[in-house]
Amino acid sequence: MGEAHVRRGAGRAKPRKAAKVVVPKKIAKKLPVGQAKANRIAGLAFTGFLLAIGLVVVVALDIPAKAERSAGAAVGRAGFTVSGYQIVGLNHMDRGPIDEVINDELNRAAGQAGAARAPQPLVDVAAIRERLLRFGWVKDARVSRRLPDTLVIDVVERTPAALWQSKGQLALIDAEGVVLDRVPVSKMPDLPLVIGPGANAHTRELERLMDSVPTLEPQLASATWVGSRRWDLAFHSGETVALPEGAGPARAALQKFARADRSTGLLGRGIVRFDLRVPGKMIVRLPRAPGEPIAGEPQPQPREG
Repeated sequence: MGEAHVRRGAGRAKPRKAAKVVVPKKIAKKLPVGQAKANRIAGLAFTGFLLAIGLVVVVALDIPAKAERSAGAAVGRAGFTVSGYQIVGLNHMDRGPIDEVINDELNRAAGQAGAARAPQPLVDVAAIRERLLRFGWVKDARVSRRLPDTLVIDVVERTPAALWQSKGQLALIDAEGVVLDRVPVSKMPDLPLVIGPGANAHTRELERLMDSVPTLEPQLASATWVGSRRWDLAFHSGETVALPEGAGPARAALQKFARADRSTGLLGRGIVRFDLRVPGKMIVRLPRAPGEPIAGEPQPQPREG
């Protein structure tokens, strides 16, 4: 080609080197590291700044969520949509509130996908479970997908242990005192009745107390939590037994009363009240005849006239 020959690569543009972050020498002299290390640190800091800006942009544009919705909608179009659900484990609770929770989530997922039915991947089973756990009856719940088109809701109910009467209202509670449901007087189940503010929180304590006196337990009609510190027990035969404060003293006093009842028949003899609050003593209140004065109260004086 003579003098006019062209050398290989002479017409190609050289690749541009990536811009380096350089710390000015005046600033580098004041740092405890050398110029080269200062440049590397500055470069890493700048790269981190760019990554942070990119992450903010991704979040602001809702890119991950949009991608998730698009993928979920695609799976739904492939036939994996929720066409029904199954609820298991219900014995006492009305299923209406559970239906409402599930349908709310299915409608949300369907609307997110712009479809008539909710795609399986877009249904938030954790959100369904969280809402179900807010119901008093529900002790635990498990929500799972049964492909291709079904949800399974497995509910573990709490067990009713007593009725709680407070401020004129009746509620069904479990042994831990959790309120399960309101109960009308006309539909009271055959369960122990605890009365008074805070009585529900001491239901298990009462249960252990009555377990220690098996002869008295079937005769208990109600128990009133008095002054947030002790129990008054009312029996079906009409008597009230006032117990001392504290689980230990109350158990000891009630067990002693149960032994005396077995040997002498204290209950069912028309006595109004047995007061066991004084250690080693039993103060008995007898019924009064009509018009009979109450001991210790001042009596009205006859008028002169």
